[in-house]
Amino acid sequence: MTHPDQSVSSSARKRVVVSGMGIVSSIGLDQDTVWQNLIAGKTGIDTLSSIDTSECKVKIGAEVPEGVVEEQLKLLRRRPVDRTLDQSIVAARDALTQAGLYDSEAELENQDISVVFGTGAGVDHSLYNAFKLFEEKGPKGARPTTVPRCMHNAISAALSLQFKLTGTNYMVVSACTSASNAMGMAFRMIRDGYVDTVLTGGADAFFNPFYFGIWNNIPALSKIEDPLKACRPFGVDREGTVLGEGAGVLIFESYEKATARGAPILGEILGYGESSDAKHITSPDVDGQVKAMRMALNDSGINPGDLSFINSHGTATKGNDSCESQSIRTVLGNGVDQVPVSANKSYFGHSLGASGALESIASLLSLKHGLVPGNLNLENPDPVCNVNLIGANPVSIKPGPVMKNSFGFGGGNGVLILGPHN
Repeated sequence: MTHPDQSVSSSARKRVVVSGMGIVSSIGLDQDTVWQNLIAGKTGIDTLSSIDTSECKVKIGAEVPEGVVEEQLKLLRRRPVDRTLDQSIVAARDALTQAGLYDSEAELENQDISVVFGTGAGVDHSLYNAFKLFEEKGPKGARPTTVPRCMHNAISAALSLQFKLTGTNYMVVSACTSASNAMGMAFRMIRDGYVDTVLTGGADAFFNPFYFGIWNNIPALSKIEDPLKACRPFGVDREGTVLGEGAGVLIFESYEKATARGAPILGEILGYGESSDAKHITSPDVDGQVKAMRMALNDSGINPGDLSFINSHGTATKGNDSCESQSIRTVLGNGVDQVPVSANKSYFGHSLGASGALESIASLLSLKHGLVPGNLNLENPDPVCNVNLIGANPVSIKPGPVMKNSFGFGGGNGVLILGPHN
């Protein structure tokens, strides 16, 4: 292992591959179901049922079906604790199982695996319940477990404890960029020789009266009442994003370790770039996005024209979609019309800190099948969004890497270059 004070030469860098993936989403809890729904153009956005929205301006979102996570927790002999944490546990089990690092029939033993995980809102259901008790009963209503339940790193700690993962565990909190930042950090940790395996990704679940209620006062949410038509990335008729919940977990490993174990290799992480706009806490900026995209491409050694497609941040807000389109055109230059651009949030909803993970999993499934899902509700592309937008139907793609963009409140930008395994 390289000493922290030593620089790591490019020749000494390790290849980083994906050996397992787990997903909890509004369109499925396994890769096959999610892929089938993506290709069928089936959205997970619907009228919300888990909370009372009678006083809310917006009444729709992409919910994980009621009871399905709880049933999976029973198989792990766990009781529900917090919606974000619970979804993370279920997705992590499936990712570790696919990677051959977890067997439900075998006795658990310690494994030197790190956890670097992203979230935007954290354990907000636990926080909401704690606030309610405090309001009703004051300090005496605060249970002794309130602090460990409500700290953001309760999620990474639970993942470590549940599966006996003895590497470092911590959370990355950077709004909508959280999962992509976490994956970028995990990639660098393995590439530069500090660890061999990292459980990474992100989760967010914020359909409670407080968190969903305050989002209702942000103009970013779609005003379109029909759930099937509400989320319209890059459309001239877009009116905002739609929130969604979920968890995406990926197992990153060094190529050497994965192949030595005979693990499945689902894809490869080729590069990562990040930046901060340092201009506005909610409005995106072309310069910052361009910097992160170019950094990711340079890190991977990929020319823009080699990309098979771009999985955009694509929030369906006026500001993001036009800004991201301009950023993509700046980076790709004359080749912009040759690279298809997709958006997944019309399927999953905008899952904030989980979005980078869910959409990276969707990207790797696209590379596997050589097919990219259509952009739902894109009947009227905005002329300002002057990039090669995929239409309503799935399209075939050339073999090659994909660029996954994530941009968040706070001005943070995270971009991953994901490749098929060769």
